[in-house]
Parts: sequence; structure tokens; C-alpha cells
Amino acid sequence: MKTETDNRVVGIIGGTGLTSLAELEVVGRQAAATPYGVPSSALTRGSLQGQSVVFLSRHGNPHRIPPHEVNYRANIKALYDAGVRTVVGVNAVGGIHPDMEPACVVIPDQIIDYTWGRSGTFFEGDLENVTHIDFTWPYDQAARDILIQAATAHDVAFSGFGVYGATQGPRLETAAEVRRLEQDGCDLVGMTGMPEAALAAELGMRYVCLGLVVNRAAGKSDQVVSMEEIEAAIEKGMSGVHRILEASVAKLAALTDLPS
Repeated sequence: MKTETDNRVVGIIGGTGLTSLAELEVVGRQAAATPYGVPSSALTRGSLQGQSVVFLSRHGNPHRIPPHEVNYRANIKALYDAGVRTVVGVNAVGGIHPDMEPACVVIPDQIIDYTWGRSGTFFEGDLENVTHIDFTWPYDQAARDILIQAATAHDVAFSGFGVYGATQGPRLETAAEVRRLEQDGCDLVGMTGMPEAALAAELGMRYVCLGLVVNRAAGKSDQVVSMEEIEAAIEKGMSGVHRILEASVAKLAALTDLPS
């Protein structure tokens, strides 16, 4: 697989409901290797609306890797080594904020990490210096603006704000846990937002989240969360995710001042 270094290739990490991109004109696949192990799936390189894209399935294809066992470091490093400098992480999430109904798309602006035990940094081991990154704004604002513009232009139901509460999984949360998340300021909840965003930041990559609400969070409706509800929301809302991606990739690739 040819490595591109002109910052014009966009990486898309697909989550639950997005193990492949049917619209992608595939030109090659490669089973990548990194110092941190192998990524969740082969890297699929192709063209989406004429734009070079590298796609990676976060949970594998078929969907088999639970959130707490995803090798986030290998995934991000493999994309970086493939020339990706802008990443769109697609995530299935639960809606806490009343505006975040099932099948709605959310483009969050903040995140709170409640996960534990995950390998969450490249800066460990035999280091010459201790390194701290600024993580004030975990999602790239220029990339967020592009996704928001695409959602608006293509009439996709979306929220252009949100604090993502990243939980451990793989179980769903209790109603009490969701109340705590809400008190902490979280608008949505998911299991894969961290450490993915922080790892991308450590490598100097632009990172943005495209969340699809697949259920109301525990205690936020009169019914318990069911897989049938989640699957129905994915089927209804994923078309909006695809429209946003198709409309955004060329503009994301055109962003300047990216690391080489």
C-alpha cells in the first residue's frame, strides 16, 4: 500500500453499524502491523467522492472486538503510518440530552473519560522526556465545522454540540450511572471515544467524532434498552452518516497546517 504524506488522505474509523463503506471505490487492502500490535481490521484504501480515504473497522469485520479490548494504539498508529492526518471517528452513542433522539447525528465538542485499564498513550516506557499534550479541545474545530455544514446542507437531523461521556463497556450503563453522567455535564454516552481521540492528539492528527444516537440512555425513556431498538436506529440513521461523510471528505482533506 502506497503511503501518502501530503495530508490529503482522510481516515475513517467505523464503529458499530459501520464495518464497511459501500460507497468506497476500493483500490487496496493491507493487514498493517505496528509496534503496538495489529489494528482491528485491515486498512482499506479507496476513493470516496473522488477523495483518497483509508477506512478501518474499529470492532473488526465481522464485528467481534468489544470496546474495552480494541487496540486503539495500533489503530491510530496504523492510520498515521498510512499517511492519514485527519481522522473521522464514527461512534454509536446513547442520547442523554433531550434533543439527542435515536437516529440523530451528534458532532460533539467535548469529552469526559470514564474508562479504565486501556492502553491510552504512546508516551510511556523508555522515554527520553516526559510529554504532556494539550487536550483542552479534544475535537478539531475546523473539522467539526465541515461536518456541521455538511449535515445542514444535506438535511440530516443533527446536534452540533455535545459532551461525550466515554464509559468502559461492554455492558450498557445503569440509570444511576446515566444520572451521574448528566450531572457531570454529559449529553451523550458511548464506549469508544477514548482513548482514541487522545491518541490521535498525541500524534498531532486532526480528530473529529461523528456520533449516531442509537438509543436513549438508560433511564431516559420508559423502556429498557433493546438491541432491536439499537438496530432500528442504526438502519434509520446511518444514511445520514454516509451523506455527511460523502459531502465532507474532500473539504477535510483540504484543511491546511497539518503535520507532515
